[in-house]
Amino acid sequence: MAELTIKPEEIAGALRRYAEEFEAELSLEQVGVVKEVGDGIARITGLPNVMAGELLEFPGGLMGLALNLEEDVIGAVILGEASAVEEGETVRSTGRILSVPVGDGMLGRVVNPLGEPIDGKGPIEHTETRLLEIQAPGVVDRQPVNEPLQTGIKAIDSMTPIGRGQRELIIGDRQTGKTAVALDTIINQKGTGVRCVYVAIGQKGSTVAEVVQTLEETGAIEYTVVVNSPASDPAAFQYLAPYAGCAIGNHWMYNGEHALAVYDDLSKQAVAYRQLSLLLRRPPGREAYPGDVFYLHSRLLERAAKLSDELGGGSLTALPIVETKGGDVSAYIPTNVISITDGQIFLESDLFYAGVRPAINVGISVSRVGGNAQIKAMKQVAGRLRLDLAQYRELEAFAEFGSELDKASAQQLERGARIVEVLKQPQYEPVAVEDQVVAIFAVTQGYLDRVPVASIGQAERELADFVHARYAHIADHVRDHGDIPDEIEAALVRAIEEFIDTFQPEEGEMAPIPALEEEIKEELDPGPRLGQTEEDEEVAEEEAVDEAASEAEAEGEA
Repeated sequence: MAELTIKPEEIAGALRRYAEEFEAELSLEQVGVVKEVGDGIARITGLPNVMAGELLEFPGGLMGLALNLEEDVIGAVILGEASAVEEGETVRSTGRILSVPVGDGMLGRVVNPLGEPIDGKGPIEHTETRLLEIQAPGVVDRQPVNEPLQTGIKAIDSMTPIGRGQRELIIGDRQTGKTAVALDTIINQKGTGVRCVYVAIGQKGSTVAEVVQTLEETGAIEYTVVVNSPASDPAAFQYLAPYAGCAIGNHWMYNGEHALAVYDDLSKQAVAYRQLSLLLRRPPGREAYPGDVFYLHSRLLERAAKLSDELGGGSLTALPIVETKGGDVSAYIPTNVISITDGQIFLESDLFYAGVRPAINVGISVSRVGGNAQIKAMKQVAGRLRLDLAQYRELEAFAEFGSELDKASAQQLERGARIVEVLKQPQYEPVAVEDQVVAIFAVTQGYLDRVPVASIGQAERELADFVHARYAHIADHVRDHGDIPDEIEAALVRAIEEFIDTFQPEEGEMAPIPALEEEIKEELDPGPRLGQTEEDEEVAEEEAVDEAASEAEAEGEA
């Protein structure tokens, strides 16, 4: 066996080659030290170049968010288990701003405010992320809201319509049906191509589980993302949850599609932000909220918009929910959000307990977009609805004194009671817009006056079935064209009259055809026909006056 020999020249050559090929790799990291930690807040020294809202990395992979940038100290909220962070530990700057995964892969999933799945269905496939906080679209980037977003709720679609790109506040005391209104709207988007994001902030786990179950049973989970930050989460997660949901919705908006975001509810986000601000030693203001609590909500809700055609024409509609105490809408957070949004839907406990559900107070509920967000057919049939209801409420209050009412007032009370019944509907059963138009036309034009009040719901359901079965072209025209021309109106009148003649109420009996006096008819006159202009009405009145004068003259000659 040959003896292994290593020549000194070979060793020297190998070392020389290694030295020539060696490249020094320098890694530069900004690091700081945890000076103080407690209540989910870490105060860090060092890191002079950190940005506001930058992610910081603690030992063990735990992340934090830099919120306070003071002269010598950084105040950061810990995104996770704060007990794992100790004083003296090293903190690294990441140079990244908080972002979440977005895209169609999120649909049907339940995620936390960081976009991580919490439904046990495995990882989420996504190809894109989006920053949690971005600048809202400017005036030039927007266009007016002019496309309806149907909620399926008759009281909303007829009197406080919502358009794509609008911000409509849902406000009311606890247990008045605020979440139910939002879920009905989500369920009604089935087949419309609108993607939905439901953000649950500070709610009980059982409540969110019920919401997810409802979405699954109705098939709405297929086009919905649920962002959940329950009451057991740290305040930082509850503060971030709405921005995460908004970022997910903004992805579809900027891709020329339509999205709907529900924030349930912003009162709890404001409380979480107040907690963080006080722990960060920011000076408190009214109700101990920090001075920028208005900006907390305005920068979120301003990101809902209808983009210009140059940017694709996409939209994000926001339905923020705010809880009041004792119906007090003049509290700090409710007044803030009311001033930011484009209208509010006010839910009342008294109406809820009286059996009027959804318990919408139409007197103080308003949509600042108004008729621009309605189809023409709904504008035609619901134009007098709010006025009729207001007059009914006044008469109802007057009638409580026991005063005798004239026939016209009594008849108006009867019709008002039927309008209230028509506007009621069961939970999680949105009504198609064509069926809404038929029902509202029937009740406002007096065709349901003979139906017992207790059977109005039955009559409405059976009338919709009757129209779809025997006069399907009416429903098809309203749905496809969105208006009611004269021939469709005539067919609708025939359909309703034919239905009323054969209707058998389950409760009560049909009233006889009323023989009203002429002056009563005039007081109850619903106004001009749907296709009639004010000039046509004036001409008709002049002709009626001339005819009456001719008759009087003929009687005098006789």
